[in-house]
Amino acid sequence: MQAISALVDGQIQTWHVREGMQVRAGDPIVTLIDVDAQRLEKLQSQLAATRLAHQANETAVANAESNLQRQQALQEQGLVSRKDVEAALIKVQELKAKAASSLADINQVSMVLSRQATMTKTAPVDGTILRLFNGGGSTFVKAGDVLAQFIPKNAERTVRVIISGLDAPLVKPGAKARLQFEGWPVFQFSGWPGTAIGTFGGVVTYVEPVADATGAFQVWIKPDESEMPWPEENIARLGSRVKAWILLEEVRLGYELWRQLNNFPPQKPATQASSSAPGW
Repeated sequence: MQAISALVDGQIQTWHVREGMQVRAGDPIVTLIDVDAQRLEKLQSQLAATRLAHQANETAVANAESNLQRQQALQEQGLVSRKDVEAALIKVQELKAKAASSLADINQVSMVLSRQATMTKTAPVDGTILRLFNGGGSTFVKAGDVLAQFIPKNAERTVRVIISGLDAPLVKPGAKARLQFEGWPVFQFSGWPGTAIGTFGGVVTYVEPVADATGAFQVWIKPDESEMPWPEENIARLGSRVKAWILLEEVRLGYELWRQLNNFPPQKPATQASSSAPGW
C-alpha cells in the first residue's frame, strides 16, 4: 500500500475518487485549495524579488573581480600595497558567498511555488483507492497528512507474521514456510475440488533486526515459486489474517519439547550446538 499525502497546507476542495475505485496513472484523486487566496501571488512576487537580488549580487561579483584584477596589475607596478590586493580578494569572496545565498533562496522559493501550484494529487500508477481520510470538502489538512491509501495494480503480495523472540534466532531469509489464509479451508471437500490444497508455500525474505514493544519479531514471507500459487486476491484479500508455520532447523523432538516447556532460547544450528544438545 502507498500513502497519498499532502505536500502543502490547504483545504480539501473536491474528491475525484471514492473508496474501491480503480484509477489509472495521472488520474486526479483530490484537489486542495489554499486558505490564503493571495499566497500564490505573494510567492511569485517573492521569487521575482529574489531573482533581482541575485542578479545584483552577480553584477557585484563581476565588478569586484575586475577591481581585483586592477589591484593586482597596480601591485605589479608598485602603485598599491599587498594589503589592498588582499582586501579586494576578500571582497570578491564575500560577494560570491552572498550570490550563492541568494541562489539558494531562489531554489527554495521555486520549490515552495512548485508545490503550491500542484494542489491536485494524482495517482502515481494504475491501481485501486483503498481508503479516503480527512473527511469531505472544506476540511483543512497540513503538509504531510495522509489523504488516501492506494494499492498499485499487480503489486507483489507478501505476508507479515509475528514470531516469538525465542524462535527468532532460528528464522533466517530463505527459510521455507507454510501459510493458511483466512477464508480458505484447509480440508478438502469433494464438491469443491479447487480447495484441495489447504496450505500454501512461502519463503522468508526479511526478519526485523529489532523486536517490538512486546518482544516479538516481524517476518516477511513471499510466495514460493516452486509451490502452487497463492489464492486469488478476491479470496485472500489484502489485510486478511494468515497463520504461518516456518520450518526451522532440524532437532530431536524430545529436545524441542524440552526447550518449549522450559522456555529456553534455541541454539544456533552449528556443530558445537549439536554436540552440546542432550541425547533424547
